Amino acid sequence: MSEADLTFPPLMWGEAATDAALGHAARRAALGCDAGLIAYILAADRVEAALVFAPEVPLRDAMIMLPLCGVGLQNALGALAPPEVAVHLDWDGGIRVNGAACGRFRVLASTEDPEALPDWLVVGWTMPLIPEHEDTGATPDQTALFSEGCADIAPPALIEAWARHTLGWITRWEDEGPRGLAAEWRGLAHGIGEPATRGDLSGTFLGVDEAFGMLLRDDETTHLIPLTDLLEDRP
Repeated sequence: MSEADLTFPPLMWGEAATDAALGHAARRAALGCDAGLIAYILAADRVEAALVFAPEVPLRDAMIMLPLCGVGLQNALGALAPPEVAVHLDWDGGIRVNGAACGRFRVLASTEDPEALPDWLVVGWTMPLIPEHEDTGATPDQTALFSEGCADIAPPALIEAWARHTLGWITRWEDEGPRGLAAEWRGLAHGIGEPATRGDLSGTFLGVDEAFGMLLRDDETTHLIPLTDLLEDRP
């Protein structure tokens, strides 16, 4: 399958990016492109994709698109990968394949104000196809898609499947609210019940609240870390 063969669901369309898919999508969004644009990169060593949203809710609520897109990718890999391949999600956007880090999600928006209605929001992901270093034993906590029994997955097909599954979850979220998404995400989340550190805070990762904020319990209290903490600076 070549780049020209990529097909997307209704209201979504693709553009090949020349640098980073996330940056490409953010620049197009800032220039006023419609929601539904998927920027992508199909390189020999990695695959990238980023989706443009036009939120109709404040940023604090629109950030739910980050875990939603993560669930979409997990579902896509679940449909394409061999059944023994396990895919999980870190709260902060990390992707794990068979327990090891294998790429991550990132998010950008037109504003950093949690109460503001963003003009746009972009969620993107990068996944390595082959290991960065030949000596994989030096980095046992990191892996690549093709190293985990997924060499038969065509990267264009993965992007297409991600788009379809993500659109399905967007529709379900619009119809039902976040409850179904939260239940699905909890079953895929990595590290719940385990020690975690976010910035200066350390404790036990208890899960998330209704807005997918991280609940981190230390000896004295439970801290709530909002998803907006994961916003990155615009390019």
